[in-house]
Parts: sequence; C-alpha cells; structure tokens
Amino acid sequence: MTNLSIAFSPCPNDTFIFHAMLHDCIDTGGYTFSPHIDDVEALNNAAFKKRFQITKLSFYAYLLLKDDYEILDSGSALGFGCGPLVVTRKDKIFHTGFRVAIPGDHTTAHLLLKLWNPEIRNIAVTRFDNILPGVRSGEFDAGLIIHEGRFIYPSYDCIKVIDLGEWWEKETSLPIPLGCIAIRKDPATILHKEHIESLIKNSVIYARKNRGASRLFVTKYAQEMDDNVIDGHIDLYVNDFTVSLGMKGENAARKLEEMARWKKII
Repeated sequence: MTNLSIAFSPCPNDTFIFHAMLHDCIDTGGYTFSPHIDDVEALNNAAFKKRFQITKLSFYAYLLLKDDYEILDSGSALGFGCGPLVVTRKDKIFHTGFRVAIPGDHTTAHLLLKLWNPEIRNIAVTRFDNILPGVRSGEFDAGLIIHEGRFIYPSYDCIKVIDLGEWWEKETSLPIPLGCIAIRKDPATILHKEHIESLIKNSVIYARKNRGASRLFVTKYAQEMDDNVIDGHIDLYVNDFTVSLGMKGENAARKLEEMARWKKII
C-alpha cells in the first residue's frame, strides 16, 4: 500500500470529484490517501512550503511553483461562464480607488483582476466566504468573488461590476483556467504521477455518473447548503476539462502564463 498526502478545498466541485477515490468507490490500485481540506489560498501558501504531495492550486500559484510541482491532467477547474466577479453594493458606483476584498494573493481571481485593471491597488486579502458579508456591511467597497459566491451575491445587496470570466473569454476565446491539481516533483512522489492522474480521472467519471453518491460528503463541507446552489456549482466547475485538460485546456494555461509575463506580473 502506498499512502500519499492530498489537499483540496471544501468547495463542492473538489469534494465531488475526490469523493470516490477517498471512499473506496473505485479501485485505487493499492493507493491510500491522507486528505487535508482547506481554503484554496491556504493550500497555495502550503505549496510554497511543499507541504502536500498532491494538492489543489490556483493556476496563478501553480505558475509560481512550476519548479516544485507538476500539473496533473485530471482534476482541474476550467470552463466558460465560470469566472470570478467583481461586485459592489447597489448604492455604490465602482472606481479604481475602492478597497477591494480578494480571496488571496495567489488566487487566479487576483491575477485576472490585475490583468484586467492594474490600477486597482487598494487590496484587502480575506477568506472568500468573508467577502460578500464584508461588502454588504461596508467593511469593503467591493469584492472579488469566486466559487458559489457568483450564485448568491444578489442576496447580499450586491451588483456585478464585471465578470472577469467573460472578459477573459473575449480576450482569448479560451476557457478560463481557475484551479488545477498538481503533484510534487520530488523523486519519491513524481514517480506516482501517471497512476494518480488515472485515479483522479476515474474518480471524476464515477462522480459524474453517480451524482448522489457524494452528496453527504459534499454538503459536509459546503459553505452554502442549498441543493440548487451546490448543483449549480458542480455543473459549472466540473466538466470535460476536469476529466482531462486536453489541448484546449493546456492552451488556456499557457495563455494565462503568457499574459502574466507580458504584464510583468510573474
């Protein structure tokens, strides 16, 4: 038996795709896993310390960690119509001087914000689930929201300033690369890459064919418990790119890196 540490977020798309391989729903070929579940920015920060062998990363963090981690073909979150949103309160008119709450320095959402408008510099870093309450209370002038926030922001008296996913798609005609699964490059870990890619792929396929099997695991960690919100989140972020990046997914990741380098962000 080979045991590997694996880290992913509590978001429904992650718990949905990893459920099968962690709960003996598929044949893991002798692999067992020690899971760690935390906010994606906490996972990004842990990866800079090379803490976990397999980990969820924001694509922005991955671009900064390519010497230490290698992207896996399965498990990524890419797509169309699923990007982060900039929102503000209904009674405000957005401007670049606003104090904008973001879900982490190394999140892809933050990279996209910098690509869209580099003049926005008054940034406040907080957990993603603090952003909408903070905008509603006036702690922040605006917020950069991810995950299920895009489904619920109107209930926080917020309006959309821009959909950065739509902006990305107009600029590139490619799916937006948000998050990926990566494996540590140390010799004892990287030798498992092909097996882990296959396991994640099979876990995703099982999850999509047996949607109800993971529901208790998903709801245990979900920030929003409404079934419609959870299903909408999974439908948006789990797709064919999650099964395999493919050429289009690889091109999207390359394009993100090119744009970030051109703007001298990385």
